[in-house]
Amino acid sequence: MLQNWLKPLSTAMRNSMETLPETSVGKNILVHGKNLPDLKGVQIALVGAGEKEANAVRTAFYRTMHLFPKGSIADLGNLRRSEPGLLIPVMNELLRGKILPVLLARQDTLAHAQFRAYQEFKSLVNLAVIDEIMRLGNPKKDPPEQSVYTPLFQPRHPLLFHFGLVGYQTHQTVPAWIDFLQKNHFDVLRLGKSRAAIEETEPVLRDADLLTFHLGALKQAEAPGVTDPTPSGYFVEEACQLCRYAGMSDKLSSFGIYGYQLEHDHDQQTAQAVSQMVWYFLEGFFNRKNDYPASKNDLVEYIVDFRKLNYQLTFWKSSRSGRWWMQTPVNTKKQHQRHYLIPCSFLDYQAACREELPDRLMQALSRFD
Repeated sequence: MLQNWLKPLSTAMRNSMETLPETSVGKNILVHGKNLPDLKGVQIALVGAGEKEANAVRTAFYRTMHLFPKGSIADLGNLRRSEPGLLIPVMNELLRGKILPVLLARQDTLAHAQFRAYQEFKSLVNLAVIDEIMRLGNPKKDPPEQSVYTPLFQPRHPLLFHFGLVGYQTHQTVPAWIDFLQKNHFDVLRLGKSRAAIEETEPVLRDADLLTFHLGALKQAEAPGVTDPTPSGYFVEEACQLCRYAGMSDKLSSFGIYGYQLEHDHDQQTAQAVSQMVWYFLEGFFNRKNDYPASKNDLVEYIVDFRKLNYQLTFWKSSRSGRWWMQTPVNTKKQHQRHYLIPCSFLDYQAACREELPDRLMQALSRFD
């Protein structure tokens, strides 16, 4: 069925791969040429939504080194039309086949379609967004790219369990929107705070089922190929670290990069930045440790007493990855079972040992009331 929604890579693109080194990604992945490749054994599938932009990223990505299992990555080409009606069934089929889609999209607005692809599965999901703003505009007044996530919150979508916003810039974000997110116990992490301690973004990304990365979150000097670039934002190295964190999450099942505008890109600098972000996402993915929620094996339990409050909290540490979780101390509903261990950091555990609880974990506990 995928061939109904996807068109193959052009002959010119496939021919350009012939001159690549044998150690390159382009010489070691499956591609959609005359026919769709056999997806048996494939774990990651690249899909373009905006052929010119996706091909520019491919040109850079194919030149990177292939350090991944052979036959595990497929490039399925591009959507025949960059619209939700085609993206959603493509993602549905890949998700059903346990293949993680990596979407390279020109339009920021397609991020909403990535979430809608999960509706068929009827299970509560967590969405993480990396962006410089919160796209909660008025669909009747504001441009579509400024109101991407409005349908998820007005009213709140019944399948959205948790939401995290990473990298927002206060001077560009409507204060009422951040207040709204905090009052609903969602994670919000400012650009400055995340850059000062990039490792503190990892628990937020580890808790996500899907991640949408809007390229406006990068500095203009790093990624000029977006609609409205700004001088502040992440460096490419930081963006790659965020992508690696996301790739390592055993929970994450789809990843989308949005907003690349080829006509604004100088010397295809943004295409190279995106190719590196994809590469480090894959590097994280193929270094997954298969700890929670894939398995609770090798999780070590730590119980912290809050003596003044006559209260206990249970933390879990993975002996495979060294990552930490906090267990919700309330009875968890069946539909919440896969979310009842809350990703946290060693610093959070240390704070609990001092009988302090970070605001982020207080917010997380409130979601289960």
